[in-house]
Amino acid sequence: MKRRYLILFVMTVFVIEFQGQTSNGAYSFLDMTSSARVAALGNTALSIYDNDIELAAYNPSLITYEMHKDVVLSYVNYYAGINYGMLQYGHHFYSDHDRGTFTATMQFHSYGSMKYADEQGNVDGSTFTSSDFNMMIGWGRQLTPHWSIGANVKFAGIQFERYKTFALAADVAASYRTDNGWMFSATARNIGYELYSNFEGDRNKLPFHLSAGISKRLEHVPFLFSVVYENIQKWDLTYDDPLDLDGNYDAITGTTKEKSGAAKFADNLMRHIVIGGEIYIGKNLVLRAAYNYGMRQNLKTPTAKGLCGFSYGIGIRIWELSINYSRSEMHIYGSPNYITISTNLNRFFSKIIK
Repeated sequence: MKRRYLILFVMTVFVIEFQGQTSNGAYSFLDMTSSARVAALGNTALSIYDNDIELAAYNPSLITYEMHKDVVLSYVNYYAGINYGMLQYGHHFYSDHDRGTFTATMQFHSYGSMKYADEQGNVDGSTFTSSDFNMMIGWGRQLTPHWSIGANVKFAGIQFERYKTFALAADVAASYRTDNGWMFSATARNIGYELYSNFEGDRNKLPFHLSAGISKRLEHVPFLFSVVYENIQKWDLTYDDPLDLDGNYDAITGTTKEKSGAAKFADNLMRHIVIGGEIYIGKNLVLRAAYNYGMRQNLKTPTAKGLCGFSYGIGIRIWELSINYSRSEMHIYGSPNYITISTNLNRFFSKIIK
């Protein structure tokens, strides 16, 4: 039975290229990070095995039975009055046959109130709202002491004034953990199809992503490092920048300086890689940071680069509550704030009763 599960996952990965879509489009919100820990470590699907339910929404193969009755609440203060959050719960159904552990996740994004305007830009004071949601059921199972697999099924929707869309999608993932603590994961996210839309035009595509990651907590140093290779499905992530931030265009000669083949390869390779780490200070304090080279290249400005592409955060454990806070430097003029609070309901209420 365990071999069947593993074979099924491998077959799913092989057909992803035919079913997945690479365009971000209207459903790009499916890639927006709600977890403060994930945001601090680079806003990507991580490969970290420590029974943290926050990671399950991005890598379902990390779902374990120890997440039974874990609950998570996240809030993100985004740009321009945009707010969004996540509510998550884990449950393991104990029986004679191990059927795995399940998670339920609700993500909601509110874009606030917008004003109606005519073709000339005149407003009459009336407003409308815009929002989107993602309801997700996750499943994970430990096949052997080394192998685990998982999947998320998503029902997502968009509401913009009187226009609506709905889509069905799935994530699949597998992880392998060595005896000495190395963790390897492969994740395919947002495999799906739009079910309904009353917007004009073609059906919207889902932002398919394929990634692989490794992590390791060092034995003699209180440090964990993580490396993720994103967007395996597309090699060339570069583009022609009309702002010419690197000064490659010579206005006098009218020529453009071309990078060498090695420089182009290195630039493109680094756009796929996200590097992060955690430093453990005692049992109740964690410092986190990450560097996303691709984000820095895409979002840097002509006047200053600042910390664009860097993210950082802190985790504190108080009583039975785990509180994580982080910032992701997406732009020199501001950064989203992420806060996540999690606990285990069994331990939480048992402490209160005592």
